[in-house]
Amino acid sequence: MADPMKIRARRLEAPTGAVIKVLMSHPMETGQRKDEDGHVVPAWFIQTVQVRWNDQTVLTADWGPAISKNPFLQLELPAAIPGDRISVTWRDSRGDTRTDEVQVT
Repeated sequence: MADPMKIRARRLEAPTGAVIKVLMSHPMETGQRKDEDGHVVPAWFIQTVQVRWNDQTVLTADWGPAISKNPFLQLELPAAIPGDRISVTWRDSRGDTRTDEVQVT
């Protein structure tokens, strides 16, 4: 299993709303790079990312090999309030998944 994601969910200055920042730990190999012996490094990248707010899906993204190593994702949830749960799940091309959760502060 991959390292935990770093997720921050902070309240905006408005009466409601939060900004969600996610740093995912993943090598994101394109399948086009060669190792020191000249062999192609197999593709291995995040294919799907899902963000849930209090068990409601608010974002589903399909990614490909062009996304950088350790990708960063940021979004705003206008109706979020402190105490709400934010969970982020990704699935990669090898079938590995990772889910982490935080509360809005």
